[in-house]
Amino acid sequence: MLLGRSETTIPQFSRLIHVTKAVDQEGGIPVEDEGKKLVGKQYECIHADLVADGDVGLITLDRPKALNALSHALMVEVVDALQTFDASTQVGAIVLTGKGKAFAAGADIKEMKDKTMVDAYASRFVGHWNAVTAIRKPIIAAVNGYALGGGCELAMLCDIILAGERAQFGQPELNLGTIPGIGGTQRLIREVGKSRAMEMILTGKNFMGAQEAAQRGLACRVVPGEDAALVAEAISLAKEISKQSKPVVAIAKEAVNTAYELGLTEGIKREQIMFYATFGLEDQKEGMSAFVDKRSPEFKDK
Repeated sequence: MLLGRSETTIPQFSRLIHVTKAVDQEGGIPVEDEGKKLVGKQYECIHADLVADGDVGLITLDRPKALNALSHALMVEVVDALQTFDASTQVGAIVLTGKGKAFAAGADIKEMKDKTMVDAYASRFVGHWNAVTAIRKPIIAAVNGYALGGGCELAMLCDIILAGERAQFGQPELNLGTIPGIGGTQRLIREVGKSRAMEMILTGKNFMGAQEAAQRGLACRVVPGEDAALVAEAISLAKEISKQSKPVVAIAKEAVNTAYELGLTEGIKREQIMFYATFGLEDQKEGMSAFVDKRSPEFKDK
């Protein structure tokens, strides 16, 4: 079952491969990088910044008094910032974190409590979350504190999770008379196994700490120290990724997600097609030539 992604078809690879600098068609003048449009932009619920010499996009959820509850307005801003960084020719990876005691302690229940089934279905009010899965560039979640309900689901929508020592993951929706609705029942079982996922979901308690999350593979690793150290580590990792060829990174991300979402046989077929697609890139030629010549590659994102 595909979780919010459209099926990968061969024509889509042109979208992944042609990640090149935008140029004014008449004058041949480079268009302003999309990521720079966020510099100084005022959001109500988040902060979006360019860091690491402009190679990394940093998004910070900023509703600390509400433990960064994921309101509709906040998610609209997150998606806007993600899409802007994704369109940037310089940004190679994105870091997502939260301000204060929580990464995000769930959806905004005040917005949801009076909705009827018809309201929920007709408005598809969580549908815009699917836009996160369409981002081509890697997203690293720096999970500080609570990642509960929608916060846990948002972290799992990211490509890599780094956990701070205070991180707590959970799906407490049953305590509210509902179930996870943004992929929690589908993704958590793939991350931590059926029994642990069942315990977390069916009790609405028994949260998972940082160390267990890393041991089970939900998180990549635990970063010791304060929140600042966690975010710095996430930015460092994102900077390292940004050194790679951007179109190849996009293809690699798509290939790994294919394995996550499909069966082995179909996944291998898709992987082979994507592997062949990289041979249409200048960066593939440069990377292999550099290896043979025993030098560092100079990728041009073409």
